[in-house]
Amino acid sequence: MTDYPKGIEGAVLLDSQDELKAYRQKFHIPTRKNGDEFIYLCGNSLGLQPKTVAQNIEQELEDWKNLGVEGHIQAKNPWLPYHEFLTEAMARLVGAKPSEVVVMNTLTVNLHLMLVSFYRPEGNRTKVIIESDAFPSDKYAVESHMQMHGLDSAEHLIELTPKKGTHCLEHQDILDVIQTTGDELALVMLGNTNYYTGQYFDMKPITTAAHAVGAKAGFDCAHGAGNQDLQLHDTGADFAVWCSYKYLNSGPGSLGGCFVNERHADDSSLVRFKGWWGHNKKTRFLMRDDFDHIPGAEGWQLSNPPILSMASVKASLEIFDQVGISALRKKADHLTGYMEFLINNLNTDKIEIITPSDVKQRGSQLSIFVKGASKTLFDKITDQGVMADWREPGVIRVAPTALYNSYQDVYRFVDILDKTLIQ
Repeated sequence: MTDYPKGIEGAVLLDSQDELKAYRQKFHIPTRKNGDEFIYLCGNSLGLQPKTVAQNIEQELEDWKNLGVEGHIQAKNPWLPYHEFLTEAMARLVGAKPSEVVVMNTLTVNLHLMLVSFYRPEGNRTKVIIESDAFPSDKYAVESHMQMHGLDSAEHLIELTPKKGTHCLEHQDILDVIQTTGDELALVMLGNTNYYTGQYFDMKPITTAAHAVGAKAGFDCAHGAGNQDLQLHDTGADFAVWCSYKYLNSGPGSLGGCFVNERHADDSSLVRFKGWWGHNKKTRFLMRDDFDHIPGAEGWQLSNPPILSMASVKASLEIFDQVGISALRKKADHLTGYMEFLINNLNTDKIEIITPSDVKQRGSQLSIFVKGASKTLFDKITDQGVMADWREPGVIRVAPTALYNSYQDVYRFVDILDKTLIQ
């Protein structure tokens, strides 16, 4: 474990050495009624607003005002191909080829679209492996597709559960369940970073194991995109989906992203829900042609995109392109490690970090289990200027985010938590 300098002086020193400290100034930090900035540790739920978002959206509003429908072609950033302005930056961020990535819809919509194509139960091959504590929408989506296929999820959905007395899954146990399920397995569908524990799953060996038994592999990267160095192409996964309003800082309810591995790019045999924006761009406006899908992830698009939301995504991706995911992860590991160091040195037996201590098994989130606590504790730290997240039973989720959080943020949070625990 890294030995960090102690006290508030240590936090000030670490901030002075932070190569990414200037990026904090590129975001709006929420302030309290007294004018002080909140200690914002909730980027795993909603990222902060980049200061360039307003001007990006205002540009599109101005073009809409002045050009009307002609903005599709004549706008400064023409609306017709607008989603393409996001593709290369998003592909770099998630480690994919541009043809494998598209920004569209919202996360669960994209998950449904992927399940249409990649969950095709047939014969004995009907089962899906998922985390027992998956984000609810993921489970709801999978169960609804089983229902559409006339299958009972109680029989066909395999839920991975941590061993008794533990909070996280063992990687080998995942691989063992895949191998044991064998030719009954249709799909492995995991959140690559668990929303509750913050545990990160190594997608490549999981995908390899799924493919070895003839199954598909897909991942919900809502807590990975903009947080982890995902390297989606190299994992070999069949698909992945994510949102952009958490670590990607694109605004509440903003668009999601979708990855479809290039080996499926030209597979016309894949069943899919079709929409005109996924049709061949050269003949899209002829209107009466039979569906001719665009090769790659774009072929899963349904409707023309919401430009105002995309303008927000564009602003955020420009920042990520400046920083690069490697530099981001380097600071994230150090910043999160600093928080872990401070918490582990508190003189209390009331708290337990349930997120893995191995940096290869986590991102920027630490989930802090407070023994015997109710939400009253969380409300008390909130009243003292901390923006974090409470999840039953008894977990405070905190995400020191590399783009805009400081070491002083982390120190102040842990100090407030410590003093609140002993009250």
